[in-house]
Amino acid sequence: MIDVEKLTALIPPSAVDKESLSLYCDYSYGNTIAPEMYTKYDIKRGLRNADGTGVVVGITNISDVHGYTYDHQGNKIPDEGRLTYRGYDINDLVANVVKEDRFGFEETAYLLMSGVLPSERELADFRTLLGEYADLPDGFTVNYIMRPPTRDIMNAMARAILQLYAFDLRAEERSRTHELDTAIMLLARLPRIMVLAYHVYRDKFFGDSMFIHHYVPGESTAQTILSMLRPDRSYTDLEAKTLDLMLMLHAEHGGGNNSTFSCRALTSADTDPYSAYAAAIGSLKGARHGGANNRVTAMTSDIKEHVRDITNEGQVADYLRKIVRKEAYDRTGLVYGMGHAVYTKSDPRAVLCHKYANRLVKGTDHEEEFRLLELIEQLTPQLLAEAGKSKDICANVDLYSGCVYATLGIPKEMLTPLFACARMAGWASHRFEEIVSAKRIMRPAFQKACPDRDYEPLATRIEHHHLQD
Repeated sequence: MIDVEKLTALIPPSAVDKESLSLYCDYSYGNTIAPEMYTKYDIKRGLRNADGTGVVVGITNISDVHGYTYDHQGNKIPDEGRLTYRGYDINDLVANVVKEDRFGFEETAYLLMSGVLPSERELADFRTLLGEYADLPDGFTVNYIMRPPTRDIMNAMARAILQLYAFDLRAEERSRTHELDTAIMLLARLPRIMVLAYHVYRDKFFGDSMFIHHYVPGESTAQTILSMLRPDRSYTDLEAKTLDLMLMLHAEHGGGNNSTFSCRALTSADTDPYSAYAAAIGSLKGARHGGANNRVTAMTSDIKEHVRDITNEGQVADYLRKIVRKEAYDRTGLVYGMGHAVYTKSDPRAVLCHKYANRLVKGTDHEEEFRLLELIEQLTPQLLAEAGKSKDICANVDLYSGCVYATLGIPKEMLTPLFACARMAGWASHRFEEIVSAKRIMRPAFQKACPDRDYEPLATRIEHHHLQD
């Protein structure tokens, strides 16, 4: 196993008493903006309007996330959630794939990236392209995934994308062909990079045996992930198609989410695709964006520790009430997996996830937890209403996704990375649209809050930390 102390020696001991520096002693000084300033200048913090809706900063043909309407007075009216990819309802896309008993993620990626559903020949050719691009360059795993190992799979994926830039002789080319080739290559390779990085992580930090499986030609993205993850490479058809469904649900979610916006912002600066996609992964890695399913898992574990009978509605309600009142769990008052920035009455991804996961969890060790999640979905709106909070809240996809992945034997460290593998299709689509249609660097403005000051000669300056004493 890795010597963690040596690994963390990147920042060595210092002869400087850092806390004597104003730079270190008061981190908030110079970085604090008075809350009333945001009101004074009508600043949309987080690019959010006062009612929580996003500030409109662009136009897209790629997807639409619908969760409310407006009345004649401009008030927000809750509505059933709807998600469309290139105008197609996600329910229809999933239903037809399930009806025809086939894998749908590759078709979904093609639709997002091209704007049209592929013909049988186009879909077959697209899958062939993915297979041709799947293999990593010689020595890449040893030199760039195994060295140095990282404790975060998202970090490994972002780093790998930036390393792949060095292997691309046309990395700075902005032609249509190169943009498509790069996106398809990353769509094919990210799942493999993810699983390899996980095996390295387990080997180096936990002493597990490391095994590296080669890509099996003809496998779908979902099959490849399960095949590479498991020592015996075995999986059931139900498992692979459930994972495929999850990839479809995570493939795209409008241009306003933080990682997609990050990708578009970097693209608007005319940077290379590798930099734009690595930035998107860096955004998704953030705890406020892609890590919600892990927070749901942690919360349900806490509930199971403190509720004697998690099948008892009254006992579960009593503990959830404590969570809402900030008396239990992390004392934030949040019930993770409930609520969304856009969806109010329903999240179509959560509805589909719940519907098709039922058959996966039935009869497994995870069925009891799945039923607990159903109780959380059922009880939370009323408990929030009791606490004087809005009851226009619905389960989001993260409520059930963690349980689904656990049933599939996918470790918690891979939940957000799986999200990234699927969302690569959406990021690429938005990069293409930004290149073709936007044609202008994003350059928002910030209101100045600091007063003008006269320069002080070095010899006359007083150390700031003394001013704080």
